[in-house]
Amino acid sequence: MPTAPESETKYIFVSGGVISGIGKGVSAASIAVLLKGRGLKVSSIKCENYLNIDSGTINPIEHGDPFLCNDGLEADMDLGTYERFLGEEMGHANFTTMGQIYKAVIDRERSMGYNGEDVEAIPHVSDEIIERIINAGKGKDIVIVELGGTAGEYQNMLYYEACRIMKTTMPGKVINIHVSYMPLPKHLGEPKTKPTQMSVSLLMSMGIQPEFLILRGEVGLDERRRYVLGLRTSIRGENIFVAPDVESIYKVPLLFAEQQVDSKVLHHFGMFPSKIDLTPWEKLVQGIGSTKKDKIKVAVAGKYLSKNKGDFELVDVYNSLMEAIKHAGWKLNIEPEINFVSTLLIEEEGAEASLRDMDAIIVPIGWGKRGAEGKVQAVKYARENKIPYLGLCYGMQLACVEFARNVVGLEGADTEENDPDTAHKIVHSIPFNEKYQTIKGEGTSMRLGAYDCVIKPNTLAENLYSRWNGWKDQEKHIISERHRHRFEFNNSYREPLQQKGFVFSGTSPDDFFVEVIELPKEMHPFFIATQGHPEYKSQPLKPHPLFLGLLEAALANKK
Repeated sequence: MPTAPESETKYIFVSGGVISGIGKGVSAASIAVLLKGRGLKVSSIKCENYLNIDSGTINPIEHGDPFLCNDGLEADMDLGTYERFLGEEMGHANFTTMGQIYKAVIDRERSMGYNGEDVEAIPHVSDEIIERIINAGKGKDIVIVELGGTAGEYQNMLYYEACRIMKTTMPGKVINIHVSYMPLPKHLGEPKTKPTQMSVSLLMSMGIQPEFLILRGEVGLDERRRYVLGLRTSIRGENIFVAPDVESIYKVPLLFAEQQVDSKVLHHFGMFPSKIDLTPWEKLVQGIGSTKKDKIKVAVAGKYLSKNKGDFELVDVYNSLMEAIKHAGWKLNIEPEINFVSTLLIEEEGAEASLRDMDAIIVPIGWGKRGAEGKVQAVKYARENKIPYLGLCYGMQLACVEFARNVVGLEGADTEENDPDTAHKIVHSIPFNEKYQTIKGEGTSMRLGAYDCVIKPNTLAENLYSRWNGWKDQEKHIISERHRHRFEFNNSYREPLQQKGFVFSGTSPDDFFVEVIELPKEMHPFFIATQGHPEYKSQPLKPHPLFLGLLEAALANKK
């Protein structure tokens, strides 16, 4: 087993029960906010069950939008929640999958790292898990460990075994908080705790007695029922907290503070830190709840959506984008109505039918040919009708393609990804260079993680990053954005596009990569696109400049 750290680092395991998607990530992040507010150094780690090495190869329709970190990690959406709540960068140390665990153990065995032992799930796999949890806590006071999945699933049993072993070998330093679903059947008219009792029973059968319980559902639970539930789960009633549905997840830290979740957890550890100041969060929540807001309509023209209009869409595929739009709206006191428009539908019905009532248009990330022409049509519609436009990654590449086709007159212009035989590869692949790219999978080269970009003076980009303090180095005009893509703008076409008014307002420090493009004010009131992913850097207390600029322009366009 890994050697326990000499420091007084404490570990909080957050597990889930009854159903997936219960809100473990938000609960874990909210507790982290409160503990950090008390002056403690807090770290988080998400333990995923799947055998993928990271989240980047998973279809977003299956598991939601992978969250892109500064160090190039493509992780579960919960790392985005951690970053947005804590205001701190996450990375490889904050995320592990069962695929990573097994690969590390098998690679070590193949290299004789176990000195001829018979390698087994316990202790070798559980030891690898514990090692990663301990590493996530180096230099920290508390580590919050979110266990993926639901108690009772065979896929995550080894994570629970690691928790049990740590509780046994590190007395007083490990606790378990169980987040469980409490249904409210309409035909009964009262919340039911039996599923939670069964879930806690499963935990206890694995040798884990949770110290705290968080009940998720439509409503809270009265003191009498909490007392009875405590008797049946061996958890004191005052350590059972409620987390009923709220209109915004950013209210949860305040909800937990009212119930003294953080102080009770710390008292359990024998810790009595300083008082907490939640003023920034209180102001944020007040802004979220404000009813005096200007309203605008923002279209997200995406390919990972149903062709059929309806009340339900797989919006988790654009989770970080949705959050970034909301953050900007709260800062500006604007209420954006987000309309998801399938680019497959645009291809069938035309852009006018889907986009004519929109005050702003965003074309986000995407891969491959499917739905790409619908994105091009959305770009064209925004450009010709002077609707504020923001392109993200693929949205920048296709904005270049659209301009090349319809303004420069390069017939058949396209990306190499979508048409390898086109005579005009506006966006193309480049030879692998380890200075810029990472090899992922079977020889696929990508740019992953944070890259610097130099912004040209007297551009829309400079104006936005200056107004909203988005610089990495203002004196050198350098910003930094996260990247996740394979293909690059073809520099052979810079001159032809520039001659028609196209502005390359941001490039890599060596001028090799095009990073930001825009149209001048005389051609369009607000048209900008970036090869990066600003949506992954936006935080509720610090919205990203590009989204602030877009919503401002959308409101001006509407008025």
